[in-house]
Amino acid sequence: MKPTYPRSSYPHALLSTLLLLFLTSTCSLYGQSIPPKGMPSIVVMWGKKSPNHTTPTLQAVVNPMLRRGSPIHDASMEALRSLGCDYVRYAFWFPYPKLVVAELKPPTATETFWDFQYMDPIVEDFLNASNGHPAVWSFSTAPEWLYRTPQPIVYPDNPDQVFWDYPQGTDVKDVQAMADYYARLASWYTQGGFTDELGKFHASGHHYDIRYWEVFNEVDWEHESTPQQYVQRYDAIVEAVRKVVPQMKFVGPAISDAPHGAYMFEYFLDPKNHKPGIPLDYISFHVYAAPGADQTFEDWPYTFMDKANEFLGVTNYILRIRNRLSPSTKVLIDEAGSILPGDMVQGEPNHVEKPIPPAYWNLSGAFYAYLYVELANMGIDAVGESQLVGFPSQFPSVSMVDWKTGKPNARLTVLQLIKNNMGPGDELAETEVLPNGVPADGDAITAQAFIRGSQRKLLLINPRNRKIRIALPKECAEATVQTIGDSSPDLVSGEIKDGEFASPPRSVSIVTLND
Repeated sequence: MKPTYPRSSYPHALLSTLLLLFLTSTCSLYGQSIPPKGMPSIVVMWGKKSPNHTTPTLQAVVNPMLRRGSPIHDASMEALRSLGCDYVRYAFWFPYPKLVVAELKPPTATETFWDFQYMDPIVEDFLNASNGHPAVWSFSTAPEWLYRTPQPIVYPDNPDQVFWDYPQGTDVKDVQAMADYYARLASWYTQGGFTDELGKFHASGHHYDIRYWEVFNEVDWEHESTPQQYVQRYDAIVEAVRKVVPQMKFVGPAISDAPHGAYMFEYFLDPKNHKPGIPLDYISFHVYAAPGADQTFEDWPYTFMDKANEFLGVTNYILRIRNRLSPSTKVLIDEAGSILPGDMVQGEPNHVEKPIPPAYWNLSGAFYAYLYVELANMGIDAVGESQLVGFPSQFPSVSMVDWKTGKPNARLTVLQLIKNNMGPGDELAETEVLPNGVPADGDAITAQAFIRGSQRKLLLINPRNRKIRIALPKECAEATVQTIGDSSPDLVSGEIKDGEFASPPRSVSIVTLND
């Protein structure tokens, strides 16, 4: 049976007692001996398994570093290509209006202002790097002239200049005009062009295969939509885009703060609140771990895991709403990551960038790995690590590559490790961590055994700032292990000796059994 809340939140004293009783009666059945005291041990019931449907993936966000001519453009695209993930979310997000909005000025009686000179190269490069893998397109930023604002929004002429004040207003002037904007955008990229507001045809020559379309981003924050407003806009956009691409699948509402935004799903997932025939293909919501500004690095692992477990509880709540109202709707966690306090105050006067500790990237990678395995046990369809490229002015601590060199950091290496070893089609074997008299170490370690084809594997996660010795099942003797941990961005290979493994600080490891 799949757990409905994070396994690490079980009461450990009770769990330890129950597991010890269980092991004394069943270890001989599974060919395992009673583990030694003094270190946590892993117990795997290989015969008790469930299917894994969860795709490990990532998010990329449009910014100047992903434009042609950027010093890390080629390296970033190669990193994306080498990952080869499905469900990559590409977010055309507002801080760079000229890069993400195709019609920045409203049409007049005699003229329209469609301009794809900045967007087209970005779309083309992403599609080439995706190499045929289906992606989730989030053209999230609508033209500001569609909203009622006190005055027109004046955006920078320089397309690479960050501008955090672009999204303003909560009331849409004309919902159908908004829907028509997105329909024309879809037509430009999938049908070779579109007819504008004045009846003129604009040819693009693009016939791209776009299959998934997310309607807006973080609607509980951006433009502060009510559930009723969002559903009205969602329905209009879905209806308009489906006329252009009938096979399109849709995603919404991309909630930013799941603990406080979960109420949105009660309204959104009820088919009675939508026009007849409007699909509810996917829902999406996000999670970020963020330490307090006065916390030390020693505190961060506990803050990160507390946030993960809070999010898993909220996810379970949202799944219950989904199961009750729209059980066929799939679920994407298309932003999962961590963010440091300094990233949130970049626009303040006299802000000084603080160096990011190298070990932070490894801790963040362990956070993603933990979310992936727990959400896989819940049956989530995809978990997307956020984001491919961040840099000073746009969340440097969220980046998966070095924004100066383009070299992958530990966050991307962890995703690559998981992607190369786990995913849809695997079987998850029932796995437990027995504290064995060391409750702190037992509480720290997360383990998940799985079967890929005929190969048995074991995922181990240690988010703490210390090395932890682990007793492995006897079938792991002479197994190989790959680890990314401590403060290194590199993957290290080794072998299991004497049935034990010394899990490095802030590490993710995959043990491959020699079957």
